[in-house]
Amino acid sequence: MKALIFDCDGVLVDSEALAEETLEAHLVQWLPDLDIPTLLSQALGMTTADILRHLAQLSRHPLPPNASEVVDSAIEARLARELTPIDGVHDAVSGIDLPKAVVSNSRRCRVLASLATTQLEAALGNVPIFTAEQVDKPKPDPAIYRLAASELGCPPSRCLVVEDSVAGVTAAHAAGMQVIGFVGASHLDEEQPNRLLAAGAWRILPHMCGLHALVDEWQLHLQGQDNNETTQ
Repeated sequence: MKALIFDCDGVLVDSEALAEETLEAHLVQWLPDLDIPTLLSQALGMTTADILRHLAQLSRHPLPPNASEVVDSAIEARLARELTPIDGVHDAVSGIDLPKAVVSNSRRCRVLASLATTQLEAALGNVPIFTAEQVDKPKPDPAIYRLAASELGCPPSRCLVVEDSVAGVTAAHAAGMQVIGFVGASHLDEEQPNRLLAAGAWRILPHMCGLHALVDEWQLHLQGQDNNETTQ
C-alpha cells in the first residue's frame, strides 16, 4: 500500500500569512514590551499554544487566561472569510487515486474549517487529519509523519509527502518518507528550491498541476524497488 500526505497550510490552502498576521496583532496588543515580529519569525513550527507559553515567559506583561482560544478563534473566523485554495490543487488532489492524509500545525478544527471553506474537503474525501496536538510536539516533527503512516497502515518508505517549508521537508525526510518540496506562488525567493533540496526533498514541484507526473514517477520507482527485492 502507498499513501500521499499533504501539508495543509502552504500546500493545500493559502493561509500562512493570514494566520501570522492575526496572531501578531493580538500579541503586539498583549505583550507590548516584546519584539513580536522577530520572535514570531524564530517560532516557526511551534503551535499557537507553545508560542504563547514561550512569549509569556519572556514578557513583563501577563497574557489573558484564554489567550490561546482567543487567537485560534480569531484566526478561524478570518480563515472562514478569506481563505483560498492553492492554484491547481483541486484537480491534483482529486485526480490521484491513492489513500491521502493531511498534516498540519493548526488545530484540527482550523484544518476542517480551511478545507471546508476552500471546498477541498470534497476533493480529498474523508481523509484523516493529523495535528501536532496528537503527538504533543510542535509540527514540523518526524513524530507526526510517523503517526500518519501508522494510521494509514503504510511503512514510512511508502509514503509520499508534499511540503512547502524547509522544516517540514526535513521532518518528513527524517521520518523515512519520500518528500516533494512544493514551491508555490507564496514563495518568491528563488533560493527556496535549493533549500528544499538540501533539506532532503526528492523532487521540486513549482506548480500543483505537475503533481500527477511526480506521483507516477515515484510509484514507478517503488515498483522497480519491489521487483529488485523479488529477484534477489
